[in-house]
Amino acid sequence: MNRFGTPEYPISVGSMLFTLVDPEQGYEVAYNRWYERDHFYGGCMTGPYCFSGGRWVATRGLKNLRFPADDTNAVARPWDRGSYLAIYWVEAGHHGDHFGWGADQVVRLYAAGRGFTQRRHAHTALYDHVGDAYRDDDPVPVELALDHGYTGLATVLVERAEGVDAGELEAWMLDEGLPPVLDGGPVASCAWWMPVQLQEDMTSQAPMDLGTPPGGSNRTMQLFFLEDEPAGHWDRFVDYGRRVNTSGLATVLFAAPFLATVVGTDTYTDQLW
Repeated sequence: MNRFGTPEYPISVGSMLFTLVDPEQGYEVAYNRWYERDHFYGGCMTGPYCFSGGRWVATRGLKNLRFPADDTNAVARPWDRGSYLAIYWVEAGHHGDHFGWGADQVVRLYAAGRGFTQRRHAHTALYDHVGDAYRDDDPVPVELALDHGYTGLATVLVERAEGVDAGELEAWMLDEGLPPVLDGGPVASCAWWMPVQLQEDMTSQAPMDLGTPPGGSNRTMQLFFLEDEPAGHWDRFVDYGRRVNTSGLATVLFAAPFLATVVGTDTYTDQLW
């Protein structure tokens, strides 16, 4: 058992790639097909120790639910930038093995004409796994979350207030902050992550700007996995954001809902704007 009281297995997630991107208007279908039929595999999944990946999409309606919807949003600038989110799990202890390969692989792919320039990154960054919270006593482990087939995802970036200890915020999350989000509804789990520090060595060879920076160790990216479409349950996250912001411990800098893409189809490509 880890310090969060959940089981640990021989294969565990140690870090993730979080990449939120927009295709240029008019290239939605082309981008979707390039990403899922080439780059998802060639740029990430065929690399060493990347054991799971998933893609999510924000329609215009879902973008309208994001908060904060102004220039205080630390992930999406403007706040509604970023339509497609791809997430990848890398096995614990092998961060350098995978992302070192990835830094070289992107150069090889673009040299071979397998890039896609008609896109813009909102936020592409690397994160270390911190811990998980679950709704159920016998949950789907986060290691399996990207393969489980969840319908929705909510991402929340929290910034710890100056002078607040990380352990204090963690205790509040587990005791007060997260239970109202998880209990009695479709939110099955929450995994949270801290930005990898000094990640430039593994991202400096990217062929384009990667968007907003990940920030420092006082930030936590939380991923909530939902068994239903997030729009119908977004009030849970609005309430969560209010409680975080009034706790005196932290501030929500980005909260955004997503739907799982329908792999092999162009579903949602006509609903991004």
